[in-house]
Amino acid sequence: MHTNYLLPNKYKVFGWILFVSGIVSGVLTYLIPLETEPLKVKVLSLFDNFSGGPNEMEYFKIIENGIAFELILLAIIFGGLIIGFSKEKVEDEFTYKLRNDSLVWAIIFNYLVLAALVIFIYKYTFMHVLVFNMFTPLLFFIVRFNFLKLKNRSHEE
Repeated sequence: MHTNYLLPNKYKVFGWILFVSGIVSGVLTYLIPLETEPLKVKVLSLFDNFSGGPNEMEYFKIIENGIAFELILLAIIFGGLIIGFSKEKVEDEFTYKLRNDSLVWAIIFNYLVLAALVIFIYKYTFMHVLVFNMFTPLLFFIVRFNFLKLKNRSHEE
């Protein structure tokens, strides 16, 4: 099975390291908020001073900002993408079907969960839901794909 969009299998370990370290760091940062930002650097901000209203907004401005949270988010995103889209050791038609079925299932399941949360969670708390929702399609896909692979291996033995 020739799939152009998949990375070589050797990247999967690096993806797991990024993904797990990002998840652990994210959970710790969420549960134990930092009083000061550990990594402050100057960055390009596309939109700044949004809380001041649209008339006071500044565009394309260099600001000093903490980037620890952004690095955690990027680790989760890129780690999840590398895990989800790296070839398996044996990449055949069945693996391709499992991958596609898992991806479709993850998207449908993600939006069903999101729809339920839209109904039951309101105001600023919903912003937390949206932050977590950046990762849930990848997380659901990775969990479902690996579950189906494990289930298939147990049936073969």
